[in-house]
Order: sequence, then C-alpha cells, then structure tokens
Amino acid sequence: MKDSFVNVRCDENNPKWEQAVKREHSLYNRNGIRSEFERDYTRILHCEAYRRLKHKTQVFYAPQNDHICTRIEHVNHVASVSTTISKHLGLNAELTEAIAIGHDIGHAPFGHTGEDILNKLISNQKEGKNAPKKFWHERNSLFFADYIETLQDPDGYGTNLDLTYAVRDGLICHCGEVDQQGLKPREEAMDLYNIKRPGVVSPYTWEGCIVKVADKVSFLGRDIEDARSYHILDMAAYRQLREIVGATLGFGPNKKYSNHTTNGVYRSGRAVNTTVLINDMIVDLCDQSSPEKGLCFSEPYYKFISELKRFSYANIYKNWRLEEFARYAENILSTIFRTLMKLQVYAQNGRVEQALRYMPSLQKTFGNWLVKYSNYDAQKKNILHVKTIQVFDINDNESWEKCIIEFISGMSDQFAIQAFNEIVGF
Repeated sequence: MKDSFVNVRCDENNPKWEQAVKREHSLYNRNGIRSEFERDYTRILHCEAYRRLKHKTQVFYAPQNDHICTRIEHVNHVASVSTTISKHLGLNAELTEAIAIGHDIGHAPFGHTGEDILNKLISNQKEGKNAPKKFWHERNSLFFADYIETLQDPDGYGTNLDLTYAVRDGLICHCGEVDQQGLKPREEAMDLYNIKRPGVVSPYTWEGCIVKVADKVSFLGRDIEDARSYHILDMAAYRQLREIVGATLGFGPNKKYSNHTTNGVYRSGRAVNTTVLINDMIVDLCDQSSPEKGLCFSEPYYKFISELKRFSYANIYKNWRLEEFARYAENILSTIFRTLMKLQVYAQNGRVEQALRYMPSLQKTFGNWLVKYSNYDAQKKNILHVKTIQVFDINDNESWEKCIIEFISGMSDQFAIQAFNEIVGF
C-alpha cells in the first residue's frame, strides 16, 4: 500500500541510521547539497567498474547487437524497479538506487558463465577476507567497492570509494535468485566479510531487501525477450510459456501466439512482454507487502515467478548455444589465468612488464594492477598517483592466485578477448 513502510524507512528517525550511514573515513568535499546515499550513488556511477558493465554479458553474448541486454542495462533495470517500489512504499529511494547501481560491479566477464569459470579456477584454500574459497559476485562487488575501485581526491590521488555501511551491506546481500516470501531485514549489524554464501543473510535495511527482490523482477521478463531475439525459443517453448501464463495467473481463454509480440503471449487481448511483466509484478508486490508481512507477492504471482524461472532454466539457460558459449568463455579466461599464474617469480623480481612485453594490453593493465594493490614496485605507486592499501602479497601463493582472479573478474568481455588474442597470437 502507498507509504505503508514510511515508519521503517532508513532515515534519521530509524534506530539503525547511525550504523547505516557509517563510513570507514570522512569523505572530502562534504556539503549540504547531497545526502549520504546520493554521494554513494555518484561515487559508484563514476567508478571504472560501473563503466565496464556496458561491455559485460548479462545472459547472451552479443556484442554486435545493440538491443541485447548487457550487465549495465540490467543494473539500470534493477535501479528503476527498486526506486519505483521504494517511492510507492515510502522507503528511502536514494538508498535503493545507490545499492542497485552498484550491486554488480564485482561481476565477472561473460555473465554467470564467467563466475562459474572463476570458481573452477580457484584452488582449495582457507576462507578469509582476501582468500575466499569460492568466487561469488555479490561478495566481489563489496570487495571491489572496499579495496579496488578509486576516485581522485582534491589532490589528484586515487582513493577508495569508502561507501556507507547500508550500501555496502546491500551489495553483498542482493542475491535475488533465492525464492523467498515475506522478506524482512535483519536487526543486527555484522562484519560483512563473515557472510560465507550468497542468499543466506537478509539485508540490514528494507531498502536493501527491495533491491534483492527487484533483481529477480528485472531479469525474468527481459531474459525471455532476449531469448526470442536470439532465436532460442521455438513454438513448443512458446506454448509452454502460454500455459504457464494462463494456468498460473488465470488469464482466461483469449490467449494466442503471434509473431508481432515480444514473447508471443497474450492474456485476454493484452500482450505479456517485459514491460507488462515488470509492471504487474511491481503492482502485486506493492499491494501485498507490509512491514508486518514483509516483502511478498500474492500466491498466484509467487507461483508464476517460480514457474517462469523453471521455464527459463529449462528453455534458455541450458540451451546448447549457451553451452557452446560457455566453452568459448572458459578457454579465454582459463588461458589468461594460466598465463598470469606463471608470472609470480617475475613479479618477485620486479620483471612483470618485461615478461609481458609482447602483450601490450596485459603488460600495462596487469602491471598497474600489481602496483596499485600489491607489494610490487612501491615506488611506482606515487607515479600512478594512488593511495590504495596493499591487498595482495606477491610472495604468498594463495594471495597471488586471489590477485589474478580479481584482476580477471574486473575485465570486460572485450578486454578478456583482446588479452587472450595477445597471448595466443603471433
């Protein structure tokens, strides 16, 4: 209902407020023009990891098709959905927008396929802040926000983003792929690096919960739309989708297939496409949710979302063309990983640039990465004008592996392909 969450919104009247706006350090350029969360929004907006999302796969790798959803478009969809819901329910839309725009800055190239590949590449090692046993992009988004991404301060030095606790919490707790009705925020603050798996800890704020739900709402309809553009769905799949729409939501007998609609499904004369699906799910969520019940859908829509996810996994994500794409991506990322793993001795001797002299893109970017975030060539850090702390130890095997995994995770699809071509080219 309209403004039904206004009394639990994250603002100065909320007992969680002091913790929610807490930062590690005091920011420069403080003024009364922007709120704390507006400042976080613009800090994420201007960081390089956000910019690279425009060249990262969402589901379908299609660099020549401007109308296939990329990671940055998905992020903007989540921001739009979460902001709409927050404004209607009376929550802090500035907080949801900041979380939403940053929630995937730690995503690997080549979508969830890339995430799976990086997981395979990580050897067994101890849990820890700088040496996770598994790669999962929610924690990697937090890691990038805390340790990797920088903005220039008034003196021209690159310094870390230093986001508020509420936004950082929303980044690591945003997993929208776990089915959950009655979602509510947790009461206690915690060390966010103690979260070991995605989807098991609720966000600290209602606004973070909104982004978690919006992440699911945003991708379901759009993935089906892109699958049609990719010519993955056949007539049998469309019939199955039509049955899901009719049986789950009871849209009546007037349903038919048409090439003139986005996904070929009508409900009582009204096309069910991305716009309709997102609108209807938002309306249902806003009507059904309350601080007492939590964020929830009606039973028909909850069932519909579950059925739609099962349909997408069976007919889209497991399609043979995407499996071939996964093999392509694995060859690229594995080659880069193996190549850089061999350079630890060169790093210890200060000769990484020499070892990569025939690979100019890797030479520059990986060399600068080591200078910024490891104990490699500390003198050059002043030349690069950065004040980042040491994150990786080039003398420690686990830390070296973590260093390479994180470097690869930050790549765009195109840069990964370019690096691969430099390695195998002559």
